[in-house]
Amino acid sequence: MLEKIFKLSEKKTDVKTEIIAGLTTFLAMAYILAVNPAILGESGMDAHSVFMATAISAGVASIIMGVVANYPVALAPGMGVNALFTYTVVLGMGHTWQAALASVFISGIIFLVVSVTGVRKMIINAIPQQLKLAIGAGIGFFVAFVALKNAGIIVSSESTAVALGDLTQPTVLLAIFGIIVTIALVAKKVPAGVFVGMIITAVVGLICGACGMEGMPALPDKFITTDFSMVTFGAFAQGFSDLFKDPFNCFIVVFSFLFVDFFDTAGTLVAIGNRCGLVNEKGELVNAEKALLSDAIGTVFGAILGTSTVTSFVESSSGVEVGGRTGLTSCTTGVLFFLSILISPIVLSTATNAVTAPALIVVGILMAQQLGGVDWNDFVFTASGFVTIIAMILTYSISNGIALGFITYGVAMVATGKGKEVSNIIWILDLVFIAYFALI
Repeated sequence: MLEKIFKLSEKKTDVKTEIIAGLTTFLAMAYILAVNPAILGESGMDAHSVFMATAISAGVASIIMGVVANYPVALAPGMGVNALFTYTVVLGMGHTWQAALASVFISGIIFLVVSVTGVRKMIINAIPQQLKLAIGAGIGFFVAFVALKNAGIIVSSESTAVALGDLTQPTVLLAIFGIIVTIALVAKKVPAGVFVGMIITAVVGLICGACGMEGMPALPDKFITTDFSMVTFGAFAQGFSDLFKDPFNCFIVVFSFLFVDFFDTAGTLVAIGNRCGLVNEKGELVNAEKALLSDAIGTVFGAILGTSTVTSFVESSSGVEVGGRTGLTSCTTGVLFFLSILISPIVLSTATNAVTAPALIVVGILMAQQLGGVDWNDFVFTASGFVTIIAMILTYSISNGIALGFITYGVAMVATGKGKEVSNIIWILDLVFIAYFALI
């Protein structure tokens, strides 16, 4: 049955590899179970309900992606867009969290329409292959930067923006240990090296925690939860009246969610597709419409449950790097998200930043290898690729990096007399990007 659904032989993989890949992806994504409730909780939402909505929406969306699109890509409420939800829409614009959920629901419905009609796929396929490679590499740098920051290896600084953290802190030392171990395992081509590195790091962290070091992973007193309440379920329906009070403001909110999710998803699918053979000889994603449809369904379902936009997670690349090639990987991740509801105390206490950071950093290194496919002798792609990567890191946004890279590409093509070679879709997107930056 699994062979028939996921075409394991055709993808040159097996059940064991796919399950390990799914587990690896889950461990790399598990932080969202703690972070998302914390961020959305600041908007006034019930943190436990958000945890439930996060786990269930991630489980459902990941399984849909696996079965429908056969992609090794897992989904969950996205980082960045949850910050947009809380700090911009609710705390900044003054909307209720119910109204913010309503706007997420609307954006999901729009995505369903453009995914079914093929518009979303057409836009992604219009991106030049050189830019796709730069986007993939840029996401690798971004993921590594986020991991370094979350682990405390890199910290903010008033004088230099960023600086080296306190390397004497136990959690920082644990992360550095994990990075060294994981790099060594991957360099030696140890099967599932990223996953093994995470397990070793977690075990060492548990031992250190047992010895009294603060901030380390620790086994909880209570392993199983019995609280399955969800007061956020269906709350989005209460937010429409607030959202529609100001039509223009409503447009800005919905457009912002659309913009961030569209290009975060596009960048993630392109990056992972390049790593696992889901991009054909024309530079187009195979079964892209099914993957995008799955992503859109996840967003709608998540809004109904009570969480911010559900999107494809770039951390799925960690599973791809240990051999994940089919939807069985994402289905495994989805099942683990469901199980995490029961063992939430264990997940929240062991999936610390120090444990997940090494895996994400090594994944970033592997994704950066895509830079080898960029024609650095062509200044058009040098400039657009460079801007894409540096903007992702310095603006702390995948979508901003993609937008600025696209604009740079258009300008450089015109300057070199190649403006007519640029797709009309790219020009339209450039105008949309410029309007977006003008309005935010």
